[in-house]
Amino acid sequence: MRNSSLIILLIAVLICILSVLSISSSTYQRESQVWQTIYQRQILWIILGIALFLVVSNINYRRFWDWTYFLYIISLFFLLLVFLLGSVRFGAQRWLRFGWFNFQPSELAKLVMAVFLARYFSLKSADNVSLLSENFGIFRALVFPLFFVALPMGLIIEQPDLGTGMIILFLFISMLYLTNVKLRYVLILIVLIILFMPFAWHFLRDYQKDRLMVFLNPNIDPLGAGYTVIQSKIAIGSGGFWGRGWLSGTQSQLRFLPEAHTDFIFATFSEEWGLLGGIGLLLLYYLLIRQGFLIAQRTRDHFGRLMALGISLMLSIQIIINIAMNMGFAPIVGIPLPLMSYGGSSVFVTFIALGILANIDKTRAVF
Repeated sequence: MRNSSLIILLIAVLICILSVLSISSSTYQRESQVWQTIYQRQILWIILGIALFLVVSNINYRRFWDWTYFLYIISLFFLLLVFLLGSVRFGAQRWLRFGWFNFQPSELAKLVMAVFLARYFSLKSADNVSLLSENFGIFRALVFPLFFVALPMGLIIEQPDLGTGMIILFLFISMLYLTNVKLRYVLILIVLIILFMPFAWHFLRDYQKDRLMVFLNPNIDPLGAGYTVIQSKIAIGSGGFWGRGWLSGTQSQLRFLPEAHTDFIFATFSEEWGLLGGIGLLLLYYLLIRQGFLIAQRTRDHFGRLMALGISLMLSIQIIINIAMNMGFAPIVGIPLPLMSYGGSSVFVTFIALGILANIDKTRAVF
């Protein structure tokens, strides 16, 4: 195993240890036995995730070139299956139940789209992707890939899961920019999205509209839609510099903070470990993402470079949105914090993505 693979795995395990501590603390005061064993399930997800990392890191990443369209079809199949057989939780139909495991296909779709876009933009020109914009024009550079992005994105938003859908859109825009597609095409897409926003408002569900309104002013509904973000900011602020200490966070221990072990685990962690702990966690994420971009920089193979960039961007966007959501700088959209939030699907997909990064770095010298 190369040094970069060890570094990636070590950083991921350190974040996972912090995750188990935070999940255990956030569920410590719960009376139900189910709540008290949640952190044990997370440990199981992490162990299985590490096993997936070790397996995937030994699979030549070029195989994903051959598997791209198969993975895309499988991803769409699972997203469609959610509407037929998916279980409903918290008013959303996002999960498929396989025995004791709830699988969230939208998590897999994010990774599949990173691989798909890497193949698409490297397919047109093996050595110079800028030829994509010069020889194929706006249709091949923008409209055609947007169609393939819109299919899974639309299915995910309909679940409803607006946050994951937006991650895929942001990933697409970022990949457009990084693959040297003409800047005016990127600007055209951004302008079209901005122009569509007033019309998109009418397609949002009532609770989504409420979340957007309380993002602007949480105090307009402090006991309703604005309650979670208010409690999250209280938790982060009450942690101070040093934090209240493990098992001592009042917002999570006394259940003032909803979803303290999932979407708002950053607030739980910050309350107990303070500003110092929060900075430490951000540093770990920075080092992890930095490894991804360094691998992309070192890789000579165009497909491998784009896939490393896509995976790094996917994780970066998710981390930024989740932490901004916890701090009240972004609307609440239900996005987990990678390797920190409770949930098997997110843990598995993140470790698979990191395994691909490790293999790209291991195999890059061959190409």
